[in-house]
Amino acid sequence: MAEQHTKSERLRQHLVEVIDQGLEPHSKLPTERDLATEFDVSRLTVRRALDRLEHEGLVYRVQGAGTFVAAPRITKSVELTSFSEDMRARGLEPGSSVLVTETIPAGARLGAKLRVSPSDDVFHIRRARTADGEPMALEDSYLNPKLFPGLIDNVGSESLYRILETEYGMRIEWAEQSIHASVLEPDEAGLLGAPPFSPAFYVTRTSFDAQDRAVEYAESTYRGDRYHYELQIHRTR
Repeated sequence: MAEQHTKSERLRQHLVEVIDQGLEPHSKLPTERDLATEFDVSRLTVRRALDRLEHEGLVYRVQGAGTFVAAPRITKSVELTSFSEDMRARGLEPGSSVLVTETIPAGARLGAKLRVSPSDDVFHIRRARTADGEPMALEDSYLNPKLFPGLIDNVGSESLYRILETEYGMRIEWAEQSIHASVLEPDEAGLLGAPPFSPAFYVTRTSFDAQDRAVEYAESTYRGDRYHYELQIHRTR
């Protein structure tokens, strides 16, 4: 057993060196069978090495297609979480109610965000998000129907990220996000049980999978009196 671990570690180190020497993101690695033959090891040893590389974020797998070099990760001080994960991390119980589910034309703005044609359709899901039963945020999510057929019929209180992963095998790996200070418009304030024009956070996020495909574009408005961001920051050397 120890010898197998040593062999898999040697193979892992070799593949890391090959990747570092200039393999482009999304380049396909040799198959498990080819690697096993080339390095005279078992398929199990190869699989262990690839499992570690995947855990380290250096490669990703596509079922039926193979193993590919992952795009470099961007160092950041804020973890990528869903609303549900964020609330549970704060010791609160997340919930939601679906306000709108519809299919709409992407248009120029959403088409650019989701990397689809402006004439293509997109799913629009609007939800009111709660924490311990109290209104916390309004969230508008836009997704490509070609990636998630039937999604708008399955959305409920469950985490959208969890639905994408368990029902469609789509895992979100990274995102581009911006946060702005804002105020609640009267209609938003009514849905969130807060005074009109009270402080709010306006958050936009485009989420991507390991293949750098745009999975979701979301616009969220959080009550400023009930939500805050905590960042851990460091000086660069």
